[in-house]
Amino acid sequence: MAVRSVRRMGDPLLWARAQEVTDVSPAALADLVRDMKDTMAALNGAGLAAPQIGVPLRVVVFGVGANPRYPGTPEIPETILVNPLVEPLSDEQEEGWEGCLSVPGMRGLVPRYRRVRYRGLDIEGAAIDREVEGFHARVVQHECDHLDGVLYPSRIRDLRFFGFESVLFPEGFAGADG
Repeated sequence: MAVRSVRRMGDPLLWARAQEVTDVSPAALADLVRDMKDTMAALNGAGLAAPQIGVPLRVVVFGVGANPRYPGTPEIPETILVNPLVEPLSDEQEEGWEGCLSVPGMRGLVPRYRRVRYRGLDIEGAAIDREVEGFHARVVQHECDHLDGVLYPSRIRDLRFFGFESVLFPEGFAGADG
């Protein structure tokens, strides 16, 4: 198992746009994807983008089963997405609580499109094309934002709803909005 160090907000790599992956093959991506999955699992993350572990490539991994950081959330199938594109399916947005492995111990109320279509490739180079909503749509948007150098705090509309989890939720986070 190769758990990598996660870069934290303030690291210049997290503010930069990641590069397109030109070699989409298991041989080229297997070690990176394995390390991303191991790191995400070890830290109970819902997703992880390659720049978060210091690799400036357009690769994200996400998926949620039973997860103590996201109690009560619907399951999301484990997905490896290379060179993703995200497209809102309507103008409807909803606010939900988000956290991030690069902004540890904090949560913020973030507006996101409620329904999105995402496309990209899996690690075998096969096309992925899904329409999703709710928490699944939120996770995809959050992770793909990392590929464009965007961290969730920059999307918060009202900073009164951004802070340390222990202060915002002294009894523990119990929301389903991630």
